[in-house]
Amino acid sequence: MGLLSGIGSPQDVRALTPGQLGELASEIRGFLVENVSRTGGHLGPNLGVVELTIALHRVFDSPRDTLVFDTGHQSYVHKLLTGRQDFSRLRQKGGLSGYPSRAESEHDVVENSHASTALSWADGIAKANVVAGRADSHTVAVIGDGALTGGMAWEALNNIAEGHDRRLVVVVNDNGRSYSPTIGGLANHLDTLRTTRGYEVFLDWTSRMLNRSGPPGRFAWRWMHGFKKGMKDIIAPQGLFEDLGIKYIGPVDGHDAAAMEHALRRAKAYGKPVIVHAITEKGRGYKPAEEDIADRFHAVGVIHPETGLPVAQSRFGWTKVFADEIVRIGRRRPDVVAITAAMLHPVGLAPFAKEFPDRTFDVGIAEQHAVTSAAGMAFAGLHPVVAVYATFLNRAFDQVLMDVALHKAGVTFVLDRAGITGSDGASHNGMWDMAMLRIVPGLRLAAPRDEPTLRAALRASVDVDDAPTVVRYPKGAVGAELPALETLDDVDVIGRFEARKAPVPDDAGRGGAPGTVSGRAGSGQEPVARAARRVLVVGVGAMAAAGIDAGQALAEHGLEATVVAPTWVLPLPAALVKLAGEHDVVVTIEDGVSDGGVGALLAQRAGEQGVRTPHVHVGLDAAFLDHASREQIAVAQRLTAADAVRDTLAALAQP
Repeated sequence: MGLLSGIGSPQDVRALTPGQLGELASEIRGFLVENVSRTGGHLGPNLGVVELTIALHRVFDSPRDTLVFDTGHQSYVHKLLTGRQDFSRLRQKGGLSGYPSRAESEHDVVENSHASTALSWADGIAKANVVAGRADSHTVAVIGDGALTGGMAWEALNNIAEGHDRRLVVVVNDNGRSYSPTIGGLANHLDTLRTTRGYEVFLDWTSRMLNRSGPPGRFAWRWMHGFKKGMKDIIAPQGLFEDLGIKYIGPVDGHDAAAMEHALRRAKAYGKPVIVHAITEKGRGYKPAEEDIADRFHAVGVIHPETGLPVAQSRFGWTKVFADEIVRIGRRRPDVVAITAAMLHPVGLAPFAKEFPDRTFDVGIAEQHAVTSAAGMAFAGLHPVVAVYATFLNRAFDQVLMDVALHKAGVTFVLDRAGITGSDGASHNGMWDMAMLRIVPGLRLAAPRDEPTLRAALRASVDVDDAPTVVRYPKGAVGAELPALETLDDVDVIGRFEARKAPVPDDAGRGGAPGTVSGRAGSGQEPVARAARRVLVVGVGAMAAAGIDAGQALAEHGLEATVVAPTWVLPLPAALVKLAGEHDVVVTIEDGVSDGGVGALLAQRAGEQGVRTPHVHVGLDAAFLDHASREQIAVAQRLTAADAVRDTLAALAQP
C-alpha cells in the first residue's frame, strides 16, 4: 500500500513531506473504493474529505486536540490515519463501526450519527478546556453544509460567537449536498461564497492604489472604510458569519492539501472561534460517484468497484411500495403534500416530487421544523405526509406532542427503517418509536405486515384530519403476503393452528406424562387427559411472519395457536384484550423495545379489565445495539419464532 501502510498514527501523517501528500491521498481513495465496495458503507462522503482530513491531522494533535465529526459517516479517512486499516468487516459484527466509536479509538469522541450536533459538542468541549485551564488544547468541529441546515447548528453558532477565549475551529465541508443537494437560504449563501472570490483581491488593489499616491488623508481612509463596508456583502458575503463575531477564512479548495493546511494553521493561530470554509466534491476521484446526480454513492451496498453497479439487485422493498402508493394518493387528493428532511430519495419521495414538485418540501436536516411546519400546513387545510427514518423522529418528539397532537392536526408520519436496521449501529435502529409514541394523546399508529396492508394503512392515514397518524415499516424487502383468515373488530387473524400431538399438560416440564395431568402419588387417581391449551400470538407489523412460524411450532408442541396481526396497534384495539381473555397465554412479537411496547400495553390494558392471562413479551431490550446484521441482532436479542416458542412453553410450565 506504499505510504498508507506506514501510517499508524497522526504523528506519521505529520512526518510526511508536502510532496508526499498527493500520493497518500491517491492511496486512500483507492483503498476506500476497493474495501467499501466489498462491505458496503458511506463511500461518496469519504472520498470527498481525503485532503481535508489529512490536513486536519497535520495541523492538529489528536487526541490532545479534539476532532468532532458531525454525523460521522465521513470519518473513514480519519480512521485510516489513526491506525485502523482493517476494513474487512466494516459495519459488520466485530468489525469497525461506520461512525466514530469511542470503543475503537481515543481519537473518536462523538458516536451519535444524528446530524447537526457537532457544533454543540465542540462548544461544550471548548468551554470545558477554558474552565480546566487547558489553554494549549484546540477543538475542531467538521460539519457539512447539509448538517449546517439543522436548527441545533445555529443554536450552537449563536453561543460559539461569544466564546472569545475559546480555541475553537469550525470546518464547513461544503460539497453542496447531504443525501441530496442542500437546499434553503443557507445553501444559496454558501453558493455565493463559493463563486465569489474577489474581496481580498479588491482590498489589496485598493490599498496599493491609495499608498501609491502618497500617505492617504483622512477623507481617503474614511472613503475606503465606507466602501469596504458597502462592498463586503456584495463581493464576499461572509458577513453572515463575521457579523456573528466568528472569523471567516475561505473559501478554500478542500482538495488542495497545501491550501487546506495553510488555512487551518491560520485558524489555529487565531486563538478564537474561526470558520474555515472548505469547498469539496462528494465522490472525488471515483468516476461513477462523480457522475452520479442521485447520490446513489452516499451509502452503497456491495458493488462492483469498476462500475459502481450493485453485485446483487435489491428485492422490491417497503420504501418502493410507499413511493408508489403516495403518488396514487397524491393523484386522488390534491390537498396531500409531502415533507422530507434532506432525504428525498432514501425515503421514497422522489417519484412524488417529480409528479408534484409544488407539493413537495425538502426542509433540510431539520426534523423539528418539518413537524411544526406540517402542523401549520394542516391548520391551513392541507394534509402533510412527513417521511423520515424512524430513528430521526426521536429528534422531533416535542413537536409531535405539542404542535401536532395538542392541536389535533391531521399530519401523517411515515417511518421508514423502523425496528432493527443493523449495520448503521446504535443510533440508527428505529426501535424506540412505538414505546415513545404510545403516550401521545390521540395518535394512531399502524404497523402493516405486507404490501396490501401498507397500502391500505397509507390510504386510511391520510383520511384522518383530527389527529396525528403514523405508518411504520422496516428496512429491506417486503415479505410474502399474509392474508387475513377473518377480521375480529379490526384485528386480522392470519393463522389458526390445531395441536398436532398430545397437548401440553399443566405440569409440563415438571415430570408429568405427556398429554396428561398427573394424579397425586398414592391417591389411586389415574392420569386425566385434558384439552390442548390455547396460545394467542400477536405479530406486530413485519414480525407477523415470525408469529406464523411460532404458531406452527407451538402446534407441534401440543398447543392450539391463534395468530393475529393488527395493522393499527395504537390506540390498542379492544379486540386484543377480549382475545387475550379467551386464551391461556399471550405472546407478543415486536421489533421495538419491549419495555413500554405493544405487548406491555396489551398486558396493562388486560390487567385493567381483570384479564389475568399470562403475557410473554418478545421484543428488543432498551439498550443501544452494536452494529451487526439484522439477523444477528434478532438472534442476540432473542427476537425469533424459536425464542417465542421457548418463552411460551416456559410460561406455561410456571406453577
